[in-house]
Amino acid sequence: MIQEIGLFQQPAFAPFHLISLNYGVIKWGFGVARRERLCFIDNSRVFWKTQEERKRIVMADKTLNLMLPGNPRYQPKELIPFFGYDNLMRGLAEVEIANLKALGKIGVIGKGDIDLLTPELISRLMAITTTQVDEVERQITKHDVRAWVRLAQEILPPELARWTHVPLTSYDPLDTGRILVYYRAYLTVLKPAIFEVMGLLMKLVEEQAQTVQIGRTHGQHALPITVGFWLATILSRIVYNAYELEHSAEKLVGKISGAVGAYNAQVGLGLTTRSEEENALTYEETVLELLGLKAAPISTQILPPEPLEHFLHACFMMSAAFGQLGDDCRHLMRSELNEVAEAFEPGQVGSSTMAQKRNPINFENLKAMWKKNVGEYVKVLLTLHSEHQRDLTDSAVMRDFPTILVNLMTQLNTLRRKNQSGAPFLARLSFNNEALKRNLGMNAHVILAEPIYIALQMAGYPDDAHELVNRKLVPRAQKENLPLAEILRHYAQTESDPCISEAYGRIPAEVKEMLACPEKYTGDAAKKALEVVSLAQECVCELSGEA
Repeated sequence: MIQEIGLFQQPAFAPFHLISLNYGVIKWGFGVARRERLCFIDNSRVFWKTQEERKRIVMADKTLNLMLPGNPRYQPKELIPFFGYDNLMRGLAEVEIANLKALGKIGVIGKGDIDLLTPELISRLMAITTTQVDEVERQITKHDVRAWVRLAQEILPPELARWTHVPLTSYDPLDTGRILVYYRAYLTVLKPAIFEVMGLLMKLVEEQAQTVQIGRTHGQHALPITVGFWLATILSRIVYNAYELEHSAEKLVGKISGAVGAYNAQVGLGLTTRSEEENALTYEETVLELLGLKAAPISTQILPPEPLEHFLHACFMMSAAFGQLGDDCRHLMRSELNEVAEAFEPGQVGSSTMAQKRNPINFENLKAMWKKNVGEYVKVLLTLHSEHQRDLTDSAVMRDFPTILVNLMTQLNTLRRKNQSGAPFLARLSFNNEALKRNLGMNAHVILAEPIYIALQMAGYPDDAHELVNRKLVPRAQKENLPLAEILRHYAQTESDPCISEAYGRIPAEVKEMLACPEKYTGDAAKKALEVVSLAQECVCELSGEA
């Protein structure tokens, strides 16, 4: 969509148009403008002479660029208020507003002047877009925060404009504002979505707690478990990471400590003393209290990296748990396994040419988002060092950090996505009982090698029972396609080794019965599955404040 946003007319010249693409950046135009209102557009650059003209141009386009960081294909709308491009300055604005209020609170700005900071002005400051800041930065300041300050000063009355950004350094509002946004995005979007997915997964675990499934290690049939047990191993990881997310989010801190972190301006110019006299708090504490944040114990020009790194690591690990679910389901949906199926919607196509295909696209997307987050998290690790009190090599990298949350939210939305009947995707997951039984039965004659060798050893077999089962009983069972328990019984009756016969005779009858029924050798799989459901319920209650 192309939107015409301005028309300037001068009889002696052709009309002049400002044209904007829908993402809100002035891109192209033609013609000339009045000489006294000189405005020239050259490709993506805009030049203007007067402040009034600049204000008109910057404020003219009401179309916002709300693109989230990362691939345009993955844009969870729930995160747009926090990380949509033209909303990225809102956190900074909130800190700058709190700073003005703090200056008023300690009497640096007089009461009559601070009262000029009306809700209407605050709303206008919060509405300054990143696109507007970009334009002023490119054409005038070459500095993003100073660009925001200029735009804010055009909105504020002179009594307040002169105090904008005093005594801050850029990363006081940038770092602190970002922390505010991360915390609120977690609290209002990610956390409820995680709880919703946990609830759906809890129900599946309960429903499938007793459904027997062959366990697999190294891609090979191992021992029987249950579907609920398998799902519970993933649910347990989600529970663990939910706690980690909560704890790391609560440890996020801000800073109002100046250009090197030593409060030079606040101490040297008396702000600390005035603040402590007025409300028994440092100036930093006064500002951060208005924002609901605690201060870092010490900082440089930037916050110490650990609190945000731990939070993003918790997001990354939560993404990994969902990636595991996707990978497991993708494998179990293979044609030759066919134990799990994702819902196939009316009109859905599995392949552009193979019309019979039913591909696990949602499960694959879960894993793909985790793969994307591996690359994004490496960026976090690369920002753990900053030269001396701060260098600029991390600034561009940190702008990508929200992509981790975007990818995680994409996973959550995949699992929560409702069909036309309102049923979430995870609730529409289906399990093929016939395939589960068939796959269990494929190697049912040998998969109980473990309990057979242990039973022999516990019954007093004097040699290495594992060697006996591995070298003699299993090959014979495979060759004759007979159950291992039957081979053992026959071996004990026909072989001349009395040690085997005596040990076999001492194995309890109920154990012998179990050795002939693989579906009974599931251990505590069902019990552990339900225990994890209880842990998940406790987690949701505790972290939602219902405990």
